[in-house]
Amino acid sequence: MSAPPSDRRTEGEEGAGPPVPSTVDIGMRRAVLETRQIFRQREAFVFTFAFPLVVMGMFGLIFTDDIPGTDVPFRQYFIAGMIATGLMAATFVNLGIAIAIERDDGTLKHLRGTPMRVGAYFIGKIVMVAVVTAIQVAVLLIFAVLVLGLPLPTGMDRWLTFAWVMVLGVVVFTLLGVVISAVPRSSRSAAPVVILPFMVLQFISGVFFVFTDMPGVMQQLGALFPLKWVGQGLRSVFLPDSLQAIEPAGSWEHGTIALVLLAWLVVCLVLAPATFRWQRSRS
Repeated sequence: MSAPPSDRRTEGEEGAGPPVPSTVDIGMRRAVLETRQIFRQREAFVFTFAFPLVVMGMFGLIFTDDIPGTDVPFRQYFIAGMIATGLMAATFVNLGIAIAIERDDGTLKHLRGTPMRVGAYFIGKIVMVAVVTAIQVAVLLIFAVLVLGLPLPTGMDRWLTFAWVMVLGVVVFTLLGVVISAVPRSSRSAAPVVILPFMVLQFISGVFFVFTDMPGVMQQLGALFPLKWVGQGLRSVFLPDSLQAIEPAGSWEHGTIALVLLAWLVVCLVLAPATFRWQRSRS
C-alpha cells in the first residue's frame, strides 16, 4: 500500500511561504516608521526645525550691514551656513544621539532579533533624515525670502549644484552620525559627546563668520571637515559669482568640494559598519 502524499512543501515550491523581504524593502519600511516617530518626539522636532530657524532670524535681524568691500548683505552669506548647519543638526546630531539611546535602552538589541539587517537599518536612517532635511530646508528658504527678503537663485545650474551638494551632505553627515554614536558610553553622555564637535565645527567652518576672516590655523582645521565644504558649495548657490574673491582659493572650487565630500563618503562607508554595534559593550 502506497504512502499518502505528504502535506509538506519543500523550500522553493509554490506556496512554501512568503518571500523574505529584501534589504531595501525592510529599510524603506523602517524609514516610514522612523519618520513618523521623529514628528511625534517634541524635543527632536523642536531642535531640528526651531534651532536653525531661530538662529537665522536672530542673526538676520542683528547683522544688517553688507559684507565689507561688497554690496551683498551678510544675511545673504549667512543663509548658506545656516542651511549647512541645519543639515548637520538633522543628520549628525539627531542620529548620533538617537542611535546611542536606542543602543542603551535595548531597542537595537530587539531589532537584532528581527529580520532587520545593518544595511536596512542604515537605509531607514538615511531616508528618514532626507525627508526631514527636505522639509527643514524648505522652511528655512521660505523664512529667508518672506522675513529676511533674500533673493533665491534663478539659474538651473545653481539649483543642480544645490542638489548634489545637499545629497552628498545628507549621506556623509548621516554616516558620521552612525560613527559618532559608538563613542558615548551611555545615553546620558550622548548629547554632550555629539553636540560638542557640532558646535566647534560651526565656528571653524564659516557658518557664523566669513570664512577668510578667521585665523589661518582655524581655516586649515575647518577645511579638514565636510561642514566647511558643504557651506562653501551652498554659498556658490546663493551668492553672486563676485563673492568668489573672498573664498580661500578665489573660486567656488566645485571640483574640490565634490572630491572632499566623496572622500569623506568612502571613509564613512568603511567606518560606519565597522563601528556600529547592536548593543553596548559590557565594559
